Amino acid sequence: MHYPFWDQPIGYGVLMAAIAVFHVFVSHFAIGGGLYLVVNEQLARRSGDGQRLDYLEKLSKFFALATLVAGAVTGVGIWFVIGLLAPAATEALIHNYVWGWAIEWTFFVVEIAAAMIYYYGWKRMTARAHLTVGWIYFVAAWLSLVIINGILTFMLTPGRWLATGNFWDGFFNPTYWPSLVLRTGVCVMLAGLYALLVASRLESGDFKARTVRQAALWSLGGLAVTVLSQVWYWKAIPLELTAKALQAMPTPIRSIETSFGLAGVIAIAMLTLAILAPRRLGTPMALAFMALGLAWFGAFEWSRESLRKPYIITGYIYGNGLELAHTDQYRQEGYLAQIPYRTGKDGADLFRHACRNCHTLDGYKALKPAFDGTDRAFIAAIVQGTQLLRGNMPPFLGTPAEAGLIADQIYQRVDPRPLAAIYHLEGAALGRKVYDIRCGKCHVPGTGSDKSKSFEGQSAEDLNGLLDMAASMGEGMPAFTATDADRKALVAHLQTLGKGGRP
Repeated sequence: MHYPFWDQPIGYGVLMAAIAVFHVFVSHFAIGGGLYLVVNEQLARRSGDGQRLDYLEKLSKFFALATLVAGAVTGVGIWFVIGLLAPAATEALIHNYVWGWAIEWTFFVVEIAAAMIYYYGWKRMTARAHLTVGWIYFVAAWLSLVIINGILTFMLTPGRWLATGNFWDGFFNPTYWPSLVLRTGVCVMLAGLYALLVASRLESGDFKARTVRQAALWSLGGLAVTVLSQVWYWKAIPLELTAKALQAMPTPIRSIETSFGLAGVIAIAMLTLAILAPRRLGTPMALAFMALGLAWFGAFEWSRESLRKPYIITGYIYGNGLELAHTDQYRQEGYLAQIPYRTGKDGADLFRHACRNCHTLDGYKALKPAFDGTDRAFIAAIVQGTQLLRGNMPPFLGTPAEAGLIADQIYQRVDPRPLAAIYHLEGAALGRKVYDIRCGKCHVPGTGSDKSKSFEGQSAEDLNGLLDMAASMGEGMPAFTATDADRKALVAHLQTLGKGGRP
């Protein structure tokens, strides 16, 4: 599974999100849509509502195309991408859950066959047989979620598996049940959104109003389950993970807040536009609901993925593919010895394998602007102290010489001019920029690493003395190697912090 490096210009997080969020969005609809179709078909047949049956047949065509084509293609895409981006983690998931994957794929085959029979059976099967196929589809689809949920939640909260290696300890992990309820609620909610999209194309009248209102209520029911179980899900995550996120990881916290905000927007819009004025629902409005649903899903999945930092599998594999169990080996032998396919450019190889999984030089999570105006020695020190930086990064497990090679790789691409020349700053503005570049990577204002109070009453001479001793003040603290102008501006800024000034 350790392939030659797959280098491409898009940030890995963006690439994975673009494929995975869309796939998960479609796959959850595939489950909830199956339930929506069979429940409403059963109700329509009991009441003899032929108009509703015609509508459901149209919906099932859209349903089959979305699930069998878009879902299948993006599902294959996920395996292709994760195998190239994170081969070690993919290998671990396959080896530990090979029977889980086999069971999930078996359910998927049943699901695909049932979906095709269901769609083509509207005019060819008896009502009872058609409903039976519909229920078979839904049960198989939901059971595939039951299986895949255990593997997805394992990556964030492996629980006792880390100690036992037992399949069931990893499968029924701390977030398994709240995640299963949450994702079931999402399935129901999305089914309502898809139903609204098809209903928006109906002719205006009583049937459209009734169908839109029913789909909206269905979606709101799923949304209510989703929001409540999301709170349960958050509380089920081990405290050490949520505490780190709250302290120094703004991305997952913002994503969680965004997801709750979007849930509120969806609920209000559904009540005012779909339930109170169902006849006016047009395709643009229905597409807007779909976009909101996709945005909600993206925010939730982004928070879940971000919470795992610095791991791909919490407590087992770091985000750059290094296994925690081999830490001593990495430190003794160096990182280069673990790279089976090397290009002959050691700095580039080290950067790709140690940093590139999360960072680019000038794109997604760019390093260039973070190091513009600095020097090689500073960059090398930062590389060696990555575990101290904000954002919950993995430790650098290579040798000091390898950190220097990565620093060379980065320094060749940064702007070496002084910060004042790069950003055209002076005075207090320059001091804040120097602080952000030289100090703010570790000392985050408002957190436990904020040292602002320690500058109270310090003279410029005192602070210059502290900067001279920077390299000896703590593990991972880099020497202060900036220009005299940057030093002077930083000292003035630190004095304002000691007086309670803005960081």
